[in-house]
Amino acid sequence: MSFFSKIPLLVCILAILISSCNNSGGEKNEIKLPSEYQIVSKAERFKIIKRNGYSTVTIIDPWQGANDVNLVYNLVNRGSVLPDGLDSSTVIFVPLKKVICMSTTHVAMISALSEENTIAGMSGTGFIFSESLLNNVKKGLIEDVGYEGNLNKELILKISPDLIMMYGIGSESAAYVGKIKELGVKVLFNADYLETDPLSKAEWIKLFGALYCKEKMADSIFNSEVETYNKLKSFISQNISVRPNVLLGLPFKDTWFVSPGNSFISKLIEDAGGDYLWRNTVSSMSMPFGIENVYLRALTADYWLNIGSVNSKNEISLIDERLADLNCFKNGNLYNNNKRITMNGGNDYWESGSLYPHLILKDIATILHPDLFNQKELFFYRKIN
Repeated sequence: MSFFSKIPLLVCILAILISSCNNSGGEKNEIKLPSEYQIVSKAERFKIIKRNGYSTVTIIDPWQGANDVNLVYNLVNRGSVLPDGLDSSTVIFVPLKKVICMSTTHVAMISALSEENTIAGMSGTGFIFSESLLNNVKKGLIEDVGYEGNLNKELILKISPDLIMMYGIGSESAAYVGKIKELGVKVLFNADYLETDPLSKAEWIKLFGALYCKEKMADSIFNSEVETYNKLKSFISQNISVRPNVLLGLPFKDTWFVSPGNSFISKLIEDAGGDYLWRNTVSSMSMPFGIENVYLRALTADYWLNIGSVNSKNEISLIDERLADLNCFKNGNLYNNNKRITMNGGNDYWESGSLYPHLILKDIATILHPDLFNQKELFFYRKIN
């Protein structure tokens, strides 16, 4: 079933006929909109309400452990008079002309909208994968603004962005944001990494569409991804007879941080025809387990994916020699999501994979079911020998 068949007919018509932003920044759009309507269908961590003359964006529980935290932003066209009753501190003027991203996971969506030249600053430019963005770094068009504990405030003021897009790990993020706001810079939280469904995560392209006044383009990209992903998911389901058990991750010191069963990657494994070993668990964050507990369950694993930063089987056995006794290790069914990676560690799995999860889905399905596709070359994954 297509994306458009799942939303009200009125929204479909408006998405096709109405451009909500005036890219020229001149006169306001004279087309009359309904009093309000929702344009987000799948994502759980944000919503956009389209109103007469502006849009209201709400980011819902934007960091791990947040409960009933709603951050509200109002997107107003450049050159427009502020609607009555709006708190100016919540206003972001759109389309954005200059932005700083605190995570490389956001740049793929900006690039997909052909707005990568608006990226003027990054936190950790060395972790960018995109070749064109890396060229902009070399040209001095994108500056590295540092990290949370060591931000270059002078550089941020020099860049003078319309917006800093960041993500929050815990409640301490609120205090961190306060320090940025003291600089007089608008800050918007992006919580896409907390979405538990691949298509919900991809739908964050609509937030960028609203920020750049390219809603129709964002809708088109998302609708295409929904169609592609669901067709692939259906094909996999109809053409498999077994579901191999899948282990994820790698221990850090004496602790193995396990992704819960309601996570993004667990859903991908399910849709790819696998059984994730912790598929029946529920948590809002990674679950810490002792190595022994994970090892006992991992004895039943047929495949081992997303194995940290390792590049060889030897690196795994050096962490804990017992891991070499796992059947998936002995059988060579080890695959890591670091095929598309730069010398500095920029990984495209985290960059474009968020927007195009069907590529991850096909990789995992190809690994778990080698006879499923004629084309067996992997995009994000590679075998570990």
